Amino acid sequence: MDEDTKELLRDLVWLNAVIATELIQITENTSAILRKEAPPESCLVEHAALRATALEIADRCRPGTMLRQHLEKHQ
Repeated sequence: MDEDTKELLRDLVWLNAVIATELIQITENTSAILRKEAPPESCLVEHAALRATALEIADRCRPGTMLRQHLEKHQ
């Protein structure tokens, strides 16, 4: 595989990790709005684990981006 293809794949994997983490946050926010309270604790725990996995993938593909810093600000 040539270097351009590897770079493109790293970009795509990183972008998918960004989308995944933002989608998790949108899901939590939507749930909170509809329920008029925080999502169930079990969901928050599971979402945190999913978010951490996506972040590990993103960091492996593109270390040093703003994604980790951004996610730490999510509530």
